[in-house]
Amino acid sequence: MGEQLDWTALLNSRRRKPRPGGKAHEPRLGEDRTQHERDHDRILFSTPVRRLQDKTQVFPLERNDSVRTRLTHSHEVANMARSMGTTLAFVHGEALGFPASVEPLRNVPALLEAIGLAHDLGNPPFGHQGETAIQTWMKRHATPRSEEPGSFAIFDAPGLTEPMRRDFLAFEGNAQAFRLLTRLQILNDDFGLNMTYAFLAALMKYPVPSDAVDKSSHARKKFNFFQSEAGIAAEVWAETGLRQGVRHPLTFVMEACDDIAYSVVDVEDAAKKNLINFNVLTAWLRHDACDDEVTLGVCERAERYHADFRDEGLSPGELDDISMQMFRVDAIGTMVRAAVGAFVANRDAIMARAFDRELMAASDAVVLWTSLKRFAKFHVYRHRSVLEVELAGHRTLHELMDMFWTAVVERKDPDDLRSDREALPAYVYSRISENYRRVAEAPGNRMPMRYRELQLITDMISGMTDTFAVSLRDDLGRHHG
Repeated sequence: MGEQLDWTALLNSRRRKPRPGGKAHEPRLGEDRTQHERDHDRILFSTPVRRLQDKTQVFPLERNDSVRTRLTHSHEVANMARSMGTTLAFVHGEALGFPASVEPLRNVPALLEAIGLAHDLGNPPFGHQGETAIQTWMKRHATPRSEEPGSFAIFDAPGLTEPMRRDFLAFEGNAQAFRLLTRLQILNDDFGLNMTYAFLAALMKYPVPSDAVDKSSHARKKFNFFQSEAGIAAEVWAETGLRQGVRHPLTFVMEACDDIAYSVVDVEDAAKKNLINFNVLTAWLRHDACDDEVTLGVCERAERYHADFRDEGLSPGELDDISMQMFRVDAIGTMVRAAVGAFVANRDAIMARAFDRELMAASDAVVLWTSLKRFAKFHVYRHRSVLEVELAGHRTLHELMDMFWTAVVERKDPDDLRSDREALPAYVYSRISENYRRVAEAPGNRMPMRYRELQLITDMISGMTDTFAVSLRDDLGRHHG
């Protein structure tokens, strides 16, 4: 099936920044962890992970503590990814061709857990509505002033290429995560958290730049790095034996875990908010999935639990809650096993760079997975309570971007971001994170000034939590008022 990917390169444990006085891959004295175990721990203790506790999963600004945030979602994805990695390494390691030299029993689960934990770090506040808000702001203000007097005409500046414009018009949280981990989350250098090459490669769900997006290809339907990080992406591919448009094999596993989490736990959260209930869900699945054995098996087992719990004299709320929990446990277990089977069955195509599908779509649980997604789209994501708060988040981000843009561009010297400003723009500019300003202002930043200005705003917006965005909008709004 053509040239095969090599696990030794794919699990490359070297880092972009060598240790002082040593090489990047040399272990620390007395260090018992592998480099990929260190990857996971480095992510776990990072500030961006802590911010996920106040970022929307599905329900923005949710007051019910039992409903998931981006942090709980990411921990659940990481847990499933580690579990799948353990099965792949311990049970199927020989069939998958893992060489002993890469310590697969430790490194495959650790790497999968790390990328599962990190996969949503670049997402702006207010869930996917945050990405949409950034994109619509860019499109609105890309219009020339001759056509729209209220436009900021953000692309009316020298040096911007079409791919640079697309970075903002199609702003992508996946690319922001790659940027955050390779450049923004810094102390005193330009290496971000200095993750291993294997981690950075496996993190890229869509290993293409914005100008190479192709909706007909699954691996190219979005993009995973901005023009500002194109050189880093090329370096990662060279070190792992990959290239543009070719996914790291473990990326399929992480994506499957994300898909499973979305399809099941979003429905459980909707039940906690009383938007749906157990009986509505199982009735939908039985009708939508027709005679699919996997789906019917999950429904039948869940209904047996439901009947048993009903005999225990539980209240209606307790009965529905525990029935949904048992449904979630069984559905996730069923889909995880199906995803492992699909990865093993498609091993040759994956290693030959010839597999371009979602792992769940190639699994025995495809009907259950797609039916749950249709249910969530119809009953959860379009619910008025969700749409109302998403709209409020959309407006909040647009107001913030208006204020930030004015503060960034209204300075005395257009060639120097650190140039003096009037009192109000200076105050607003000071509220942008020092890390982000340092990267944008750095003399070594070779991107065009307008690109740096726009990226400074998207960096700041993406790093905000939901409640911080609302409180900052209110604070800045009082000064502007």
